[in-house]
Amino acid sequence: MKSFKCLLILTFFFAIINVNAQEKKKYKIHTVAFYNLENLFDSINDPVKYDEASPIMEMSAANRAEVYEKKIKNMAKVVADIGSQDTKNSPAVIGVSEVENRQVLVDLINDPQLLDKDYGIVHYDSPDKRGIDVALLYQKALFKVLDSSSHELFIYDDLSRDRVFTRDQLLVSGELEGDLIHVIVNHWPSRSGGEARSRSKRVGAAKLNKRIIDSLQSNDPYAKIITMGDLNDNPTNESVKEILKAERKENKVGFKGIYNPMEEFFKQGLGSNAYRDSWSLFDQILFTQPFLEKDYSSFRFYKAGIFNKSYLTNKRGRYKGYPYRSFADGGFSDGFSDHFPVYIYLIREVTE
Repeated sequence: MKSFKCLLILTFFFAIINVNAQEKKKYKIHTVAFYNLENLFDSINDPVKYDEASPIMEMSAANRAEVYEKKIKNMAKVVADIGSQDTKNSPAVIGVSEVENRQVLVDLINDPQLLDKDYGIVHYDSPDKRGIDVALLYQKALFKVLDSSSHELFIYDDLSRDRVFTRDQLLVSGELEGDLIHVIVNHWPSRSGGEARSRSKRVGAAKLNKRIIDSLQSNDPYAKIITMGDLNDNPTNESVKEILKAERKENKVGFKGIYNPMEEFFKQGLGSNAYRDSWSLFDQILFTQPFLEKDYSSFRFYKAGIFNKSYLTNKRGRYKGYPYRSFADGGFSDGFSDHFPVYIYLIREVTE
């Protein structure tokens, strides 16, 4: 009986030690985000682009410079804020869309709200008719770019068979504090002409995205790949579910599979953009199975979110409750974007 009591006491003692050891674990956390910046165009007419159709160029020339400065300031405020509540930092890596050129990104990262973060830029000009591009911003102290490439999407109008010039897909490979990850930034073709008529264009974009992912996985089956962007499709649409084969549940993601944490939000009725009183979740971040492993010696997925703070929501008018966009009714509203940003947290155990 004495031996049995001693065994119980020792078991209880070691259990306490184990709990205390668990409690003492420390983790490093970083935000990876995506944000559609809603027509971040400069105030200068580019003769080789159809930038005349951008909202800022439709304003009087006298107002453009002031509007541009406010737009930059508003975008910088949001970028600085994403994830900061938990990480005490702006995103380590953030993909962006609807930017006109590299210069608008230079102006953005040099805004006083972001200047101390020392962001770098990966950007390529795309063949999009309006001249809008995607890009990746990264904190140089946290992320080291090893390689980047731009992948052109060849799609055609179903009726005319003319080529549709749209955004390239940007691939950036780099090390997040020594951990190799690959990030693909997307802005898939819009639903202009209706969802059904334009569906094949987004299916084409998804196929290109899948080819990029497959190529990376053929070199390294355990590659950590993040694909993000404004997909102009919801998590349940054909492009995401059937082409990318993205899974809603973590335990359903197989080897070389893709997890989409945004699908659960969509099932709950949440969205990143609204149209005609209906919410969509076009802005998504998906990633491959290695981010779901439970060995936290390297960066793994912690949680995802839609960054929809109160100041990003319209408080009045017919768009009350919608994302507080920058441009409406032919003028500048001093808002932010017609999309909410989305983000994921990556964590790694800190060993002392």
